[in-house]
Amino acid sequence: MRCQATFDLRFALPVRLTGQIFMRFAHSLLTVSGLTILSRLTGFLRDTLMATFLGAGPLADAYVVAQRLPNVFRSLFAEGAFSAAFVPLYTAERHTSGPHEAQRFAGESLAALVAVLIPFSALVILGMPWVLCVLAPGFHDTPATYETAVFLCRITFIYLLLISVTVLQGSVLNAHGRFAPAAFSPVVFNLVLIAAFFVASPFAWPVATALAVAGVVAGVFQVALLAWSCHRAGVSVPLLRPHLSHATRRLLRQIVPGAFGAGASQINLLLSTILASTLAPGALAWLFYADRLNQLPLGVIGVAVATTLLPILAQHVQTNNTEGLRHATSRALEFCLALGLPAAVGLAVLSQPIVHVLFEHGAFSASDAAATATALAAYAPGIPAFFLVRVFSARFFARHDTKTPVKIALCAVGANLILALLFLGPLGHIGLALANSIASWVNALLLLRLLRTRKEGLTDQRLRQRQPRLVLCTAFMGLVAGTSSFLAQPWLVSPHVLVAGSALGAIIGLAGLVYILALHVTGAFRVSEALALFRRPKKAA
Repeated sequence: MRCQATFDLRFALPVRLTGQIFMRFAHSLLTVSGLTILSRLTGFLRDTLMATFLGAGPLADAYVVAQRLPNVFRSLFAEGAFSAAFVPLYTAERHTSGPHEAQRFAGESLAALVAVLIPFSALVILGMPWVLCVLAPGFHDTPATYETAVFLCRITFIYLLLISVTVLQGSVLNAHGRFAPAAFSPVVFNLVLIAAFFVASPFAWPVATALAVAGVVAGVFQVALLAWSCHRAGVSVPLLRPHLSHATRRLLRQIVPGAFGAGASQINLLLSTILASTLAPGALAWLFYADRLNQLPLGVIGVAVATTLLPILAQHVQTNNTEGLRHATSRALEFCLALGLPAAVGLAVLSQPIVHVLFEHGAFSASDAAATATALAAYAPGIPAFFLVRVFSARFFARHDTKTPVKIALCAVGANLILALLFLGPLGHIGLALANSIASWVNALLLLRLLRTRKEGLTDQRLRQRQPRLVLCTAFMGLVAGTSSFLAQPWLVSPHVLVAGSALGAIIGLAGLVYILALHVTGAFRVSEALALFRRPKKAA
């Protein structure tokens, strides 16, 4: 009996700790998702004002390129590569050497980041006319758009250094389990740009220039917010002299391959920008607004899952907890599929009324709305794949393996380029969005195949049982949304925003309710499980 009791205790303790870690993961996920929803809502208000004031003409195209250029590099080297490489190394440094050495590593990383980005940004800003020859070759046909884009890009590229510092600060906080400040910083960015619209109007400032300057001001506010949050959390990121310690060299070695592994979607988006600049005026703006809508579930679910999952996986790797790895990965995939599948179907089915309600105002015409809606419908199928890539990549990053995902990402980038060139002629801007979606699935499926060949215990029985039920519930929800949209067509196309918005909200609410009931009836996801996520997890001893 004594031996049996000892065995039960040894078996129950890891399971109990795994459950507690999962509850903390779920609460962190809800925190990040909630703040990301707030960020996306303020972002939608910003984009609606942008569509109203700038429309989808040449000036909007120039600003889209100016905004996208620093954000692509940010996603590649800061949010993508740097964060993916930094968090596991920082966690390992805390685990092996203590908090003091971990903070020293953070300071050395900040010094290396600043030492690289300042000269890089200066070179890009000085050579911006030549940079745009590569990134927006179609602008050469319209010299006014080209000159405006060069001017705006030189302002907005300053933001790259500021947001990179913010990402480092946020990564340190994430490693300490504090996810809220970094998740709230995009809200600050959006609020500053929203204020810029109302400041520019009475002073008759050019709207695009005011937005570019406001982006830099917002970056300063984000750095200040995260610095204050680090101070409150009792951690510091000191700016030291650049020093290539062993940990810093290891970080730098992982950043370059990690840029491709974590940022394949951004590289694909950059390729789409290059090709879209050769199309008719407005194509860049159509893809931009469609991608902004597409980014709502990607940011709320995909980015939130990756942000909260990576530190959890890194902890399990450090303690060799194979069961914890499988459990955390399965629950992350479950969240992604349960929310990602209906998001993809909903955006595809309701693309026309969504774009009409949000953007068809002021300078944004009905033809612009129709072109944006078709691009959104082509982007939507790639949403679940993006989620899967985030989860699968985190498994590699947690083991300090940033080289393997780069090989997979290069295949996806190649597939996107080939498909985009094939689709560009017959489908125009729609083909670019569709190629991006297919490339995301190529990335996800190749990562999945490689993880399975390594036999690392990727999923558990619960997830395998629930996958077909989630697909069935999503199909039923899509049928309800499509039927309701057809019946409510007279109200959805109303020129009155309140009428069309109310009809769209009613359809989304009905489809969401039907989906939740279907999940509960089929057992794909119980309501009690969702309610349990809101309970405060007990602290482990």
